[in-house]
Amino acid sequence: MDVLSDVIAVMRTGRPRSARLSWHAPWGRWFAAVPGAGFHVVLQGACWLTPPEGEQVRLGTGDVVFFPHGREHALADGPTSAITAPDCDPDDPHAAGLRTAAAGDQAGDGAPAAITLCGAYRLDPARAHPLLAGLPEVVHLSARGGQSPELRSAVALLGVELDRPRLGTDAIVPALLDMMLLYILRAWFDGQAVGASRGWAAALSDPPVAAALHSIHRDPARLWTVAALAAEAGLSRASFARRFAALVGRPPLTYLTWWRMTTAARLLRESTAPLHVIAARVGYTSEFAFANAFKRVYGTAPGRYRRAAQGGARRASP
Repeated sequence: MDVLSDVIAVMRTGRPRSARLSWHAPWGRWFAAVPGAGFHVVLQGACWLTPPEGEQVRLGTGDVVFFPHGREHALADGPTSAITAPDCDPDDPHAAGLRTAAAGDQAGDGAPAAITLCGAYRLDPARAHPLLAGLPEVVHLSARGGQSPELRSAVALLGVELDRPRLGTDAIVPALLDMMLLYILRAWFDGQAVGASRGWAAALSDPPVAAALHSIHRDPARLWTVAALAAEAGLSRASFARRFAALVGRPPLTYLTWWRMTTAARLLRESTAPLHVIAARVGYTSEFAFANAFKRVYGTAPGRYRRAAQGGARRASP
């Protein structure tokens, strides 16, 4: 997989949750922090966002606002509207998938002032990749500001499914939400790439460094050296090492080892593959060497990590 797809796959811990709300003026709702990332899509009308920090923002039809770190915030029909407790709780374990509700002082009477889709992606901060850790608290993608056609299409398809639920809607909506997460991140990184001098936006838009990153993610088991990665990047060894470290924030082989251990941890959590198979998949010919490397990063042996992770998953399932 590519870098962005890998990052999401590692951090995801469940299906996205969402709720479609019809807002009847006057209204104002506070949304608590969520263990992952939150979002709103304005499907119809307009509203005002009060972010965790900074100035209020007016949101119009088609706007998408994303909270990569799940911070609390508020939405209202006006910048000075009273704020009350949340109606949308997409992290409610009894509200998986999609639910619909009306909110406001005149809920159910007359045409709504706004219709929004609110939701959350469950992302484990313990598995955080620096690509997401470096995102701002709020990502606002305006429909009027050159929003990507892919994201506009995903929002439009969501609107159709929500307006006219049919056979398959319960499966289609989570799939569209997954697509929307990737389109949101892609749009933000594309927008940040212009003029970025360091960080992941710059790294992913820099052809030599991006080529090396994609090579690592495509084949972490390969016996990579700095020279081999430099060849993928089309640079000299010294020039590549400096460039990679400056943009990514860590040397090439340090990132390689970190990603190998992150991949191994996911395989230990999600599969029953023997340890020697997992070791080989992340570049270790010796199970002993793999176990030592894993313990240095996670502080515990791979077998014990697997038992704890899979035991916790069984206890958490209904």
